[in-house]
Amino acid sequence: MASLTDYQNRLTEGVARYGDRTDFLAIRLETSQSTQIVLESQRVDTLSEAISLGGQVRAYYRGGWGFASFNQLEQLEAQIEQAIAAAKQVGGFASSALAPIAPIQDTVILPLPQGDPREISLREKKYLCDRYADLLHQADPHIVSTTVRYSDSTQRTLLATSEGTLIDQTWTDLEMRFAATARQGDGVQTGRETSGSRQGYRDLLQLDEAVIAAGKRAAQALTLPPVQGDRYTVVIDPILTGLFVHEAFGHLSEADMAYENPDLLAVMEFGKRFGPEDLHIFDGAAPPGHRGSYCYDDEGTPATTTALIEAGRLVGRLHSRETASHLGETPTGNARCLNYHYPPLVRMTNTWIERGQTPVASLCDGIKLGVYAANWLGGMTNGEMFTFTAGEAWMIRNGQRAEPVRDVTLSGNVFKTLATIEAIGDDFQWDESGGCGKGGQNGLAVGCGGPSLRIRDVVVGGDCAD
Repeated sequence: MASLTDYQNRLTEGVARYGDRTDFLAIRLETSQSTQIVLESQRVDTLSEAISLGGQVRAYYRGGWGFASFNQLEQLEAQIEQAIAAAKQVGGFASSALAPIAPIQDTVILPLPQGDPREISLREKKYLCDRYADLLHQADPHIVSTTVRYSDSTQRTLLATSEGTLIDQTWTDLEMRFAATARQGDGVQTGRETSGSRQGYRDLLQLDEAVIAAGKRAAQALTLPPVQGDRYTVVIDPILTGLFVHEAFGHLSEADMAYENPDLLAVMEFGKRFGPEDLHIFDGAAPPGHRGSYCYDDEGTPATTTALIEAGRLVGRLHSRETASHLGETPTGNARCLNYHYPPLVRMTNTWIERGQTPVASLCDGIKLGVYAANWLGGMTNGEMFTFTAGEAWMIRNGQRAEPVRDVTLSGNVFKTLATIEAIGDDFQWDESGGCGKGGQNGLAVGCGGPSLRIRDVVVGGDCAD
């Protein structure tokens, strides 16, 4: 991988030389080494290794931002000039407002206890993909097509600011995605599985059971009856809980969604009750080892753990330095960019619901007719409204899980759904498969998790929201 060390002096000299021409100046250089492998129906579609080197400059002047990205580092001074000029062109109509943070000088390399993928040959990674493709294809005779995607990326970033911050941070992210499509007559069904890690390569070596299960789910769904659309009491597993808390609630907690939206701010009022007393929701990059974990965000703010809901009441939201200043709150270390091509946005990191006290085995007790939904197949959100499709589901009859059904979508309003949580299970599971999209920056690594939940009066339909 190309080194950034030689450019450190140029960064510090650049912010020192140009910093007094603007209210705030940040230069972020990045180098990355990555592998991409895609197999479509056991044939190679993509097989590549890449090294990239680039940077970005952000300038802030009287309420206006200027941004420049580049991949020729000898142009650094010209890009600084360009970003400052852009900031002065759009700024000048308001005072600059960034919540203060202490300057930091630090070097961080996030550990890889499960092995560095850069030490694994492309041939060996390809062999792993081939093996999983074979398992998917052999899972059932009705499988007609499969997809296996492998990616790893090691990023090193060097951030220098006009306030004296200088942070050198390195991390590695890995992900594998699997999909199998089964056909019988006119019927077509798909099973999916995704796994990710910031712990290392060996986390991707023991996925046989999950891969085979994805193929079998696709084939088994061909003969399952569709669920009858209605309102049901629903029990969801931890994977769906993680998807729900990230997609339906987490995005509404990102302060850039709210600080210029009075209606949303009124809804997301601190102290307002959204759920039962035992509901606690958090987001934070500080817990180590997860997909959304790091030590500093892309503004140099230290990672935190932020309580969003405590005892059912809203108590916090996620911030960059700018949104924190506008709302008179504290930066939370949630300003993130996908890579040097993009400016940081307020983004989730690891988002979760705390485990509860209800034994999982009793979550179905007393439900005369309901639905148990697990895993996820797809979904979408629109503001406070959501629709998710379960990867697999069963009817609940007289307190017991009964026959499996397909095409189970769960729809509703996130605030009404939080208010109708009846029980929170005593289990907990992290889902490290997340790749979040926002503002054109798609695939940003995140983690999410939670316990099983029992929720009453959920709209369940049979139309697939993929």
